[in-house]
Amino acid sequence: MAESHADVIVIGSGAGGGAAAWALTRLGARVLLLEAGPEYDPHADYRLDRDEWERTTFPAKIPAAGRQTHAPMQDLDPRWADLGSWNHIGGKINTTGRRRFRRYSHVVGLGGSTLHFAGEAHRLNPVSMRMRSRFGVAADWPLTYAELEPYYAEVERIVGVAGPAEGSGRPRSAPYPLPAHALSYATQRLATGCGALGLSMVPNSLAALSQPYDGRPPCNYCGNCGRGCPRLDKGSVDITFIRRARESGRLEIRTLSQVARIDAGSDDRVAGVVYADELGISRRASAPAVIVACGAVETPRLLLNSANTRTPDGLANDSGEVGRNFMETLSWVSTGLHPDRLGSHRGLPSDGICWDYNAPDAIPGIVGGCRFSAAHKEVGLNGPIAHATRVVGGWGREHKTRMRETFGRVLSVGAIGENLPSPRAFIDLDPETRDRNSQPLARIHSHLEDTEFERLAFMAKTARAILEASGVGERIEEFGSYDSFRSTHVFGTCRMGDDAESSVVDRFGKSHRWRNLFIADASVFPSSGGGESPSLTIEALALRTAEHVVRLARQGAL
Repeated sequence: MAESHADVIVIGSGAGGGAAAWALTRLGARVLLLEAGPEYDPHADYRLDRDEWERTTFPAKIPAAGRQTHAPMQDLDPRWADLGSWNHIGGKINTTGRRRFRRYSHVVGLGGSTLHFAGEAHRLNPVSMRMRSRFGVAADWPLTYAELEPYYAEVERIVGVAGPAEGSGRPRSAPYPLPAHALSYATQRLATGCGALGLSMVPNSLAALSQPYDGRPPCNYCGNCGRGCPRLDKGSVDITFIRRARESGRLEIRTLSQVARIDAGSDDRVAGVVYADELGISRRASAPAVIVACGAVETPRLLLNSANTRTPDGLANDSGEVGRNFMETLSWVSTGLHPDRLGSHRGLPSDGICWDYNAPDAIPGIVGGCRFSAAHKEVGLNGPIAHATRVVGGWGREHKTRMRETFGRVLSVGAIGENLPSPRAFIDLDPETRDRNSQPLARIHSHLEDTEFERLAFMAKTARAILEASGVGERIEEFGSYDSFRSTHVFGTCRMGDDAESSVVDRFGKSHRWRNLFIADASVFPSSGGGESPSLTIEALALRTAEHVVRLARQGAL
């Protein structure tokens, strides 16, 4: 017999699942939250207070590597050879003739990938929500920016976003809850370089506190957000939405609970969720509604693994769109040495950002925008070990002298751009590889079309120009999406839309067919945006979806 303790089961506890859980409990619903990973104690698990802090990235209890597989990568086109990844010490990074699969970077744990994110908190450019009707690519969002705006404002309040007084083409009903962080000294040099090119670099909007807020201290500018924040000033989901949901008394959390399938029942309703608990014992839970929030790779995997006689092609896959329209992170980073001592190891990651090319029509002759930001800390160049191995190299007295001369002089410009859907980029089930519960793993098919390489070339050219205008005369490292897949932000595999024939869920994240099945993660995005970090949009959509679930329940429509 199925366990039945909750009004809603939420699967996944990242930006979408955590925000949905809080919104549901606030509205009086009882929630069962199933999370495949463990819980992290920021004070005990994160290692920034230890001598070996730089030897590890995020201290993952469950490694993300190996949780998905990938199809063969595409051949490298020599037309774009200038975009190859390299380091001045090690030379060419990818020496094969194909793009290399480096990693799908995510965290398996309570709070999901917000545990290791840099805290960028962006609203989508409203124009990016109309890619099909205005530019003939991707798909239109079935809701407007104006409909989403109140939820953006609510998320910013809960998380504690610090941002500038001036907007960037995103209308606001209220100012940011906290004032923007001042640009670090190193990023000020990049801002000067942007200015010399007629570009603007402004303080980024960040889920990192600029002053005490919500019982949490302000940021100390150590620059290690990606290694886990032990101070609690970074607005990860575990210490914001999930903490508040727990305080309601209406949230039950089961960590180390890997969901294997969702059972399709009669009357176009899902009947229950089957999962393996921390001991590997198979269990079943049921509730009037189920929200899936596993991300744009694991959500389609779960739906495809849930095929049965009522839904032979996979749950919610009547359109055949589950797993399709996969969009990855299109990225570029150029790094160089500045002649002055900048202390570039200090300050927040991505504290400055340039939105000038963010709109879909901002890059001449190319559809789809991009953004530029300070990146030296995001790429890990904020400690002596990375500096010694990637910047200086060598050994002995000369190495030591060179370290003293150059440490803190590194500047990096990062760029993230639009990734348009391709029929050759999708998620399916690996026919051979399974997890410990005998479920097929998700298989990632990554493919970039010429439009992406054209945009990437523009990103590289502009990043190099910003570095040069900032006073950097020597580039020492570059890498990007041309020859490797290294995505953190992924989108689009369960697209939302008004047409049930070309989408998976409706404008509220509800399955077109299954009356009590909802999705609340970046898999519902019809377009990726022009470089915006997606967590704020995922959370805003999740609040809206949760309200709709409660509304339908009160109407007896689930």
